[in-house]
Amino acid sequence: MSFSWRGLRVLITSGPTREFLDPVRFLSNSSSGKMGWALASAARRLGAKVTVISGPVSTISPKDVEVKWVTTALEMRRQVLKTAEKADLIISAAAVTDWRAKTVATEKIKKKNGEIEIALVPNPDIIGEVGEIKKKDGAKARKFPALIGFALETRDVESSALKKMWAKNLDMIVANSPASLSSENIRATLLLKNGVKRKLPLLPKRLCAQAILKEAESFL
Repeated sequence: MSFSWRGLRVLITSGPTREFLDPVRFLSNSSSGKMGWALASAARRLGAKVTVISGPVSTISPKDVEVKWVTTALEMRRQVLKTAEKADLIISAAAVTDWRAKTVATEKIKKKNGEIEIALVPNPDIIGEVGEIKKKDGAKARKFPALIGFALETRDVESSALKKMWAKNLDMIVANSPASLSSENIRATLLLKNGVKRKLPLLPKRLCAQAILKEAESFL
């Protein structure tokens, strides 16, 4: 009997977050959200009910997909934790900014000669937090969603991704490089908790999304 996605609830985080320093400046990254949209479109075509929690992007969201727009990592975290237990699968494709300003200036910081110092504090590890909840939930024998994360690395890509997968209690991690940011294509390696490793060639993100969902069927 073939696997059916019909009716499954898929939650996807997508795009970058922005962490403001003052009313006009922020820390962020060049994520376009294209991978998240590709995953949402692929899951929707398979019959899943899809919700995307997206940071600020200019690309158009897919049809028949619920989108919750956020700006900061803390806003994304709140949305994920509100909806996590209702999902069958959570895919963390967002490029969450790792740090935020300890104090956000209420007015534009004036340009001055010389250096300025801005104190940064770490943002929450959203998928890691969900993975920790899943670990505790498992002890209660309650159902909790399967988890897929992304690991964007510049060196030791696969080994770093594997460490993240086990540390965050994920079922699969997608290892890739910064070359995928804002690109239509991605070269990725899919690493599964059951030991399966699938190295993908350079692919359009829509085809990579299909490959990710196909592998996910093994643990859904």
